[in-house]
Order: sequence, then C-alpha cells, then structure tokens
Amino acid sequence: MSYVTPIFIDLVRVETRLYNAASARLRAEQGLGLGQFELLEIIDRVPGCRVLDIVGELAITVGAVSKAVDRLVAAGWCRRVANPQDRRSSVLHLTPEGKERLAASRPVVEGELVSLIAAVPPDELTRIASALTTLRAALEAGSHGQLG
Repeated sequence: MSYVTPIFIDLVRVETRLYNAASARLRAEQGLGLGQFELLEIIDRVPGCRVLDIVGELAITVGAVSKAVDRLVAAGWCRRVANPQDRRSSVLHLTPEGKERLAASRPVVEGELVSLIAAVPPDELTRIASALTTLRAALEAGSHGQLG
C-alpha cells in the first residue's frame, strides 16, 4: 500500500466520525441534521443562491440537492422564488423560521466540533487546516470529484 492510501483512509474516517457526531448532537438539540444545516448555511451565505450553487459547493448531484431543498421548503425553513435573471431557475431564501433555526444551530455545531477536536494542539490544527485548504483549492480548481 502506498503512503497516500492510509492518509486518505484516515481523512475519510475522521470526516465521517466528526460529521456523524456533530449531526447527532444537532439532531438531538435542534431537530435537523448536519446536511440540512449545511444547506441552510450555504443559502444564507450565497447571495442569490440557486440549486446549482449548492451543487458546485457540495459536489453532489442536482437531483440530490433539489430533493434536499424540497425538504427544507416542506419544513418551512426555505422558499424558492423565481429568478429575475432567469425564469427557468429559482433563487433560494431562508424563511424567518429557517434563519432562526440556523442561528440556533450554529453554536451547537461549533461547540460539538470544538469538543471533538480538543485533543489536537492548536498549532497542529492550524497546519492541518492549511494543508486541507490547499488540497481543496487544487481539487476544486481542477473540478475533481464534481458530480453535478
């Protein structure tokens, strides 16, 4: 086995465990999963957010994002509005309830992640963050792993 494969396996396992733990706490305390939280975060952060913006950011399919947004709409956390620049698409907006849910969820996610990574010294965490930022930028620049 190459030296890269164990790093990849560790990276995936760390991500899975962090994601699952943060999602479980968020679901218990706020009634939504981390995937829903991520969508709310993107819709809140991206002006004029469309389904395709979320697809590009999360590297998952249009169908998966569209269904997930439909669930946010059904929950009353998001609404679709006709895109004034392109009537064939919709712009996504958080509802007041969605904004409240997101605001209440942020400290839950942050607190859980802080407690989960507490074993890593801050200087090491800074180096890990820098390496991941560089790797992510390189992958995204080359459109690697995009499902769209």
